[in-house]
Amino acid sequence: MNGILDKWRQRSALQRWQSALQQAQTLDLTTLRAMRSQARQLRLALDRVLHVADGRLTLPMVGSDAIQRPLHSDWVCRPEIWRGPLSPPGKTSVDNKTTFGAEAAIFHDCPWSEVTIRQVRNTREGDLAPFGLRLDVLGFEGSFLSLVLNLPDAAVEGLKRNHLVRLCALVEAERPVNMFARLNVQHGPNTEQITRGLPAEGGEAVVEFDLAYTNLNEKRVDRMWVDLMFENPGMSQVTLRDITFSRRPRAEV
Repeated sequence: MNGILDKWRQRSALQRWQSALQQAQTLDLTTLRAMRSQARQLRLALDRVLHVADGRLTLPMVGSDAIQRPLHSDWVCRPEIWRGPLSPPGKTSVDNKTTFGAEAAIFHDCPWSEVTIRQVRNTREGDLAPFGLRLDVLGFEGSFLSLVLNLPDAAVEGLKRNHLVRLCALVEAERPVNMFARLNVQHGPNTEQITRGLPAEGGEAVVEFDLAYTNLNEKRVDRMWVDLMFENPGMSQVTLRDITFSRRPRAEV
């Protein structure tokens, strides 16, 4: 888009919209309504271009797999929300079972939704993840709110009862919010569940799920996912700057 013709087209389009701005106060309503529709379509396209461009040009680089890998880990993962740009980058008035990207979904039982989710660009010097996820919750009359993260098939390949699954999270909380992480491992018709608490005030959190204390049938493991649950989330903002998962076999005694 750097050729002479492209530059002329860009300059012509800019002049057209500058002229439209000058005429907007005096145009008849039918013409103004059509102009507004065109402007909204253009803004949507420009917002998407800017979102992708900002994602690629800002550090840390998009797609970064810089993960602090625990010793002896045989699998590590950073979900797509924290790895690359999603389209659309956010959703408002989020209903129950709303998906966000290919791996995540929001679940809640609030009779009316005042939940907003959106990707934010991480730009701090210490950030390893290119993106973060921000949840804004206003009035909340439900009994639960959770973010479900479906883990890839690689997470359960060769999974054994002697594995420890680790969750590392970097959380910013506007006010203290009780958060819990629940690991779910489906094997045949059964699902093993382990729940761990996260610091209410946010910060860096590391929790481990020890599969040795489950009744996991190693031959029938199908899939694994994690529920991030928020207790009394009303009138709060929580930013998940980074989420990574890893697993390692327990050291033999």
